[in-house]
Amino acid sequence: MNTRVQQDATGAGQPSALGPQPLIEVEKLEAWYGRRRILNGIDFRVDAGEIRVIMGGSGSGKSTLLRHLLGLQKPRSGTVRLLGVDLGRASEREMLALRRQIGVSFQGGALLTSLSVGDNVALPLREHTDLDENTIRIMSRLKLEVVNLGGFQDLMPSQLSGGMIKRAALARAIVMDPKLLFFDEPSAGLDPVVSAELDELILRLRDALRMTIVVVTHELESAFKIADTITVLDQGDILMTGTVDAVRRADHERIQDLLNRRPREIAVDADAYLRRLTEEQAA
Repeated sequence: MNTRVQQDATGAGQPSALGPQPLIEVEKLEAWYGRRRILNGIDFRVDAGEIRVIMGGSGSGKSTLLRHLLGLQKPRSGTVRLLGVDLGRASEREMLALRRQIGVSFQGGALLTSLSVGDNVALPLREHTDLDENTIRIMSRLKLEVVNLGGFQDLMPSQLSGGMIKRAALARAIVMDPKLLFFDEPSAGLDPVVSAELDELILRLRDALRMTIVVVTHELESAFKIADTITVLDQGDILMTGTVDAVRRADHERIQDLLNRRPREIAVDADAYLRRLTEEQAA
């Protein structure tokens, strides 16, 4: 069985000789945790204006790839470029300037519990701009309106529902009008109705604010609704990058396992397991 699927006929994921440069370029990226390789020399790119979904099962390497894209983890091998900046070689000043151009909405929201919703949203403006307080207040409330939380600026995070926390975190992520928005598991822990509302909000953000959005998720319904392009990861390899229809039609066995929730057969080799334990202790 082939380990990879060819790209969709649209050429998704392939560099173009013409047109603008991609906002994200990853080449031959490897990642290791100790002696275990997590990413196996992957290539990945995202063009301006698209919603790219990174999809895969648990342990596929999604979170590790995201950490590299955010510059939280340096490449051990290969390169990662964001907005033309090589993250492996960037200085602290270059990374600070870059982070002012990206927004991140974390899976659990990551709101500061000691601050009100409005102050959470305003925090990036206070930290990274010289705007006066009145302008900061207006801008943060405008972004709360964008995510349908107008009038909730004085509440504390403990007073919000799960869906409201996600939207408040999104308002903070977009308050500085980033070129790139990263969204980690937007539907995690939400009921289907709230999840669908968040999907619609992501689509509106792309269209209204012309953002390029990267979403990491394992929720198939959400991925198929919002994605322009899907990258399927499995055990550190990119199985394919293509349109929603191309992913649905893929004849790769592992992709179909993911789409149809089929468990993978796990073979246990007791001798290999004991040998690995011995090697790890010796190291």
